[in-house]
Amino acid sequence: MPCDSRGGAPPGLLPAAPAAVAGAIVEVRTIGGYFEVEAAEAEAGWRPFTDLWTDPGVLEARIHDMAGRLGTAEHRVAASILFQGLAARLWSPCIGAVVAHDLLIDLAPGHLYWRPAPDPLPLRATRLSGWGIRDPARIAEPVYRAIMTETLEPLAAAVRRIVKIAPGLLWGNAASALVGTVGAVTRRRPDLTAKAVRLGRELLDRDLLRGTGEPTEPVPGRPCFVRRSCCLYYRLPGGGMCGDCALLPPRRPQTRRSD
Repeated sequence: MPCDSRGGAPPGLLPAAPAAVAGAIVEVRTIGGYFEVEAAEAEAGWRPFTDLWTDPGVLEARIHDMAGRLGTAEHRVAASILFQGLAARLWSPCIGAVVAHDLLIDLAPGHLYWRPAPDPLPLRATRLSGWGIRDPARIAEPVYRAIMTETLEPLAAAVRRIVKIAPGLLWGNAASALVGTVGAVTRRRPDLTAKAVRLGRELLDRDLLRGTGEPTEPVPGRPCFVRRSCCLYYRLPGGGMCGDCALLPPRRPQTRRSD
């Protein structure tokens, strides 16, 4: 997470006590598996998250593994689904801690580690830190930088060096993963619905997420999303269409696959 130009906390944030961050991480994981982050030192078998874009062989192997698990020979389809899953994995603990505890936990890729395993991908943070939110009206920007700028942008660039895939598709995946995260929060913690939906809408109106689709709320507290790009899920054997697919008839949403 970048600091401001003077090396202090980002605007609208204050350094949080490690105990508060630890408590938030433990509580947020109750929302679901995608919200879980371990706080521990890296051990054998754990890899730096940055390996996914600094070592082409690592990401290529993950895409190949995903293709095998999905039963497809189309690596761009596997890359799309992999990217969306990783986006959901990063948005979830971040959004959960923000709306449930008014904390922005530090998930900077420099001290974030992963371990090869079936979804959800295990994540471990080796530095337990974060920031208390003193100005909720300004939190969308640091959240965007923490997830999109620091992690998903370099990851997307690495994906596109391996497979031919449109950047707009990947940003649509990031937006869809964000809306899925907000939906998971509202289902498990309806008391956080207003905060989660508001933050989701603010993020969808920023930079690379802007224009990726249309956020809707046909039922109060049940956010939906109609994207303008296709994640290619329909090309998988028995894949069908996702609930946010632009190809679906209006007002006839289908159940989205589980993340």
